[in-house]
Order: sequence, then structure tokens, then C-alpha cells
Amino acid sequence: MTPVPELQDLSLGLYDLVFYALVVAGFALFAYFVYTWKTTSEIAPKYRPAVLAGLLIAGVAMLSYAVLALKWDTGYDLVGDVYRPNAEARFALAPRYIDWTVTVPLLTAEFLAVTTVVGAKARSLRFTTMAAAFLMIITGYFGSQVLSQGRSTTALVVWGIISTLFYAYLYVALIGALRSSMPELTPAAAVSLRNAAIVLLGTFGVYPLVYAIPVFFDTTPAWLAGIQLTYSAADVLAKVGFGVLVHKVAKLRTAADVEAGLTPHPEPVFVSQVQLAAAVLPPTTGAAAAAEAREATATGRAARRA
Repeated sequence: MTPVPELQDLSLGLYDLVFYALVVAGFALFAYFVYTWKTTSEIAPKYRPAVLAGLLIAGVAMLSYAVLALKWDTGYDLVGDVYRPNAEARFALAPRYIDWTVTVPLLTAEFLAVTTVVGAKARSLRFTTMAAAFLMIITGYFGSQVLSQGRSTTALVVWGIISTLFYAYLYVALIGALRSSMPELTPAAAVSLRNAAIVLLGTFGVYPLVYAIPVFFDTTPAWLAGIQLTYSAADVLAKVGFGVLVHKVAKLRTAADVEAGLTPHPEPVFVSQVQLAAAVLPPTTGAAAAAEAREATATGRAARRA
């Protein structure tokens, strides 16, 4: 049986450092939420599902970090020169899994929304990757929080292996979508999509490493602080850093579609203050065209009567 990481006495410095990281991560997610919301109009409707997924991810994660900061504040009592856990300290990590249960599947949807995978294949891939992401998180949650209250090394290993199977599928599926999309994108969009995949899949790899800490090492106060700091940094990178890159891909693809005459866009498209496409208004039907259409309809009706 391993000790629960959350139930550790913390020095003043470690406690304050974790609280600082939680608040900064929450603020970063808030800033990303506002940025994404205010720039939605820069993206063509075809790619706005990626923007919507990013907004949902940031919103859910902000709420999660508000709960985490609250539980960190109320879960430890200052006794002398150390913070000692109370009954609420048990929830100092659990809200992260609740967050990930929603946001990790949405991250896969956000990525796929700017690839070139479309139609039935896109629907199938989106369903399987979102399902695998959900199962990856929930099985990890069983091992680290539910079974034996996270104290069983056997449960950590068994459920960690099960979670890793879904994790491996995500890597294969998302890399496959990336590889099939790269040749069909502009060079700039292809590079940004590749970078987004590196950030997403790279940060995905952080979580199982942290999950495995109690299997191989005793969970000390320093480890608890390290877990919280690592998860906070990985969350910001996976949600904010990845989201900004996906947003860039969506803008680049919007500009390419406008330049190719595939879609109108009511305002110029800028990336890094460089205009990539001019504004193209949708075609309008003038009064003369409407009159001709009405005349043609009336003529057709008269011919059918005759």
C-alpha cells in the first residue's frame, strides 16, 4: 500500500508554491478563453468547431482550477510552521480527473476539426478518439483515486496498464490523421498542425509518468508539490499552447480557402500581423436577379398548365 499523495504535511514554501501555480494556471486559461472568444469571427465557419472545442476546454478547466485552488486553501490547516491535511485534502487532486474526463476528449475533437479528415471517416475517428480519451482518463482515475483510495500499488499498475492501451490508440489515431493531412495543407498550416500534434501528444506523455510515481517512489511532500506543479504546467501547455496552435491552423486554412475562392470571409485574415487574405463578401442576389427568378418560376407554372 502506498500513501495517498494528498495526505502529506507541507512546508510553508511548498504550500504557497502550489497555490501560486494553481492560480496562475487558472488565469492563463481565462486569458486563452477571452482570446479565443474575441477572435472567433476570424475563423471560417468550416473550422469553428475547433474554436468551440477550445472555448469549452478553457471554460471547464477554469472551473476546475477554481475548485482546486479552493480545496487547496481549505484542505490544509496551518499548524505551527507546517500545513497539515484535513478531511478536504483528499480532493486536492480529484478535481483534475473530473476536468480531464471532459477536456481530454474535447482536445482530440479540437485537433481533428482542423485536419483534412472529413465525412464518415471524420465522424468515426472523432467518436473513437473521444471514447478512447474518456476511457483513458476514467481507468486511470479508478487506479489512482477509487480502488483502495489510491493506496494499492496493484490497482495502480493494473489500471495504469489498461489506461495505457487507450493512450496508445490515441497516439496511433491522431498521428494517422496528421500524416494524412500534411500533404493537403499549405506549408505554413502543415508546420503549425505538426507543432500542435507534438505539443498535444508530448504533454499527454507527462500524465502517465506522474501517475506512476507512487508505484516506484515513496510520496513525500516534495513529490506532492511536484505532482501539482507538473500537472498545472502540462495543463496550460496542453490546453493553452495547443489551443493557440490549432487556432493558427484554423486561420491559415481560412486564408487558404478564401484565396482559392472556396469560401467568402467578411474581413481580412491576418496571422502574426501579416495579411494572408483580403475580405471577400458573400455574393448577394440583386433585385433584377430576384425578378428573373420569379419570372422563370411563373413561366414554368404556365407551361405546366398548358
